[in-house]
Amino acid sequence: MRITHVVVTDAFAGVEAHVARLARAQADAGHDVAVVGGAAASMSGAAGDAVELRPGTTVAEARRSLAEGARPDVVHAHMTAAETAACLWAPVLARRVPLVVTRHFALVRGRSLAGRAVAHVIRRTVAAQIAISRYTRERIDGPSEVIVAGVEERPHPRVSALRSPVVLVASRLEPEKHVDAGVRAFAASGLAIAGWRLRIAGSGSLEVATKELVARFGLDRAVDLLGHRSDVAALMADASIFLAPTPGEHFGLSVLEAMASGVPVVADGSGGHVESLGRAGGPGLYATGDADDAGRRLRALAEDPALRDRYGAALQARQRAEFSLAHQAAATERVYRDVLP
Repeated sequence: MRITHVVVTDAFAGVEAHVARLARAQADAGHDVAVVGGAAASMSGAAGDAVELRPGTTVAEARRSLAEGARPDVVHAHMTAAETAACLWAPVLARRVPLVVTRHFALVRGRSLAGRAVAHVIRRTVAAQIAISRYTRERIDGPSEVIVAGVEERPHPRVSALRSPVVLVASRLEPEKHVDAGVRAFAASGLAIAGWRLRIAGSGSLEVATKELVARFGLDRAVDLLGHRSDVAALMADASIFLAPTPGEHFGLSVLEAMASGVPVVADGSGGHVESLGRAGGPGLYATGDADDAGRRLRALAEDPALRDRYGAALQARQRAEFSLAHQAAATERVYRDVLP
């Protein structure tokens, strides 16, 4: 099958990583796969050599890439700009090439006047819609099939005795990610006094504000702001606890990556976190927005290495059983085959 993914951005964050990994898994399964859009260097590294990459940082550029490339059997668009670009290409608009879309955010499409006009065309054209979580499906417009993301398997985790006393946060420093909640949780845990560190891997517009908050809690010597890192997998392999403080997270790839690494996860008990962690047992989900509850859970894990080992192993087993790339690719292929002529 010839598949073309479209994601109209010049970045590489959660959505782009989702697209690149799915494209790679589909290519590994024997399909002819192309990706339009995303930061070229990062997309290439994540998608692999078997996936063709084409430019698509604007709607117009993405539409040209669709028109100039080999005609696919199916176009798979991610986010509204990509959906718009696909609908501007005649074979999709005329439904000669089916359009499948993945909804990555728990928001109704078309919240502005212009957006509503575009949304009307997209809704008429879409052949099938995928939601990345049940949480997302319940909050978007139109019927959707839930297909959760998958991540690559990672080696069996190090035991607690070989890990550093580190709580790791991996997130962009942007308002919607609520990294400040992670700082407050670490402060509430009192772990700094016990020699633990909080490491925050990520960059963004709130870097200065985050530094100021760390200073306000007197945690300057216990918190490392690492900036953007390309070695998050290695940081996870070394950390003792992973903290995911975003409330209402649509799903959260970083949580799946931590699970794959066998790292105990403490997460805000809302959104997609309930789906990724909810059935794994353990002390993972804290009352949403409650820094004191989060702090207590961090401390309970920090003080019990055996609990960390059991919980981390359970999370890794759950990732391998339910959140694999092979499972995601196979479920997505079934959606494609349902809409092909």
